[in-house]
Amino acid sequence: MGLREELTAAVKTSMLARTKERTDALRLIQAKLKDTDIAARPKGIDAVPDDEILAMLRSMIKSRRDSVVLYRQGGREELAAKEEAEIAVISEFLPTTLEGDALAAAVKEAITVTGAASPKDMGKVVGALKAKHGAALDMGMASAAVKAALAG
Repeated sequence: MGLREELTAAVKTSMLARTKERTDALRLIQAKLKDTDIAARPKGIDAVPDDEILAMLRSMIKSRRDSVVLYRQGGREELAAKEEAEIAVISEFLPTTLEGDALAAAVKEAITVTGAASPKDMGKVVGALKAKHGAALDMGMASAAVKAALAG
């Protein structure tokens, strides 16, 4: 089952369970997906593929994390909690992200495979990581890990 079908099924289940906050968050995802599909139409694409849906979901999480920080700085804890709840719902549709030791091992392997020796080879290493691990990568974390591994 693709991400679209999973999302549609989740909305139906949430509506039947009458979980308003979850249903609202899922509908936000559907609205953003529809906007993404519309934006892709000039390229001749009616429905964006799953990899672009994953990128869209990651950008939604990133913007919500930024909002959480701003809300907390402004003393708006209830709005920060709402954003965090949306992050939790959106995260359910993302694959498990490589972190910690698994990310370090993947970076080390990519450096070995590409023969990278200095920070100027960072692009090759990130490309190799993306090719092998794709959706399981948080590119911000991966880039930082590659930079640290090549610098030191």
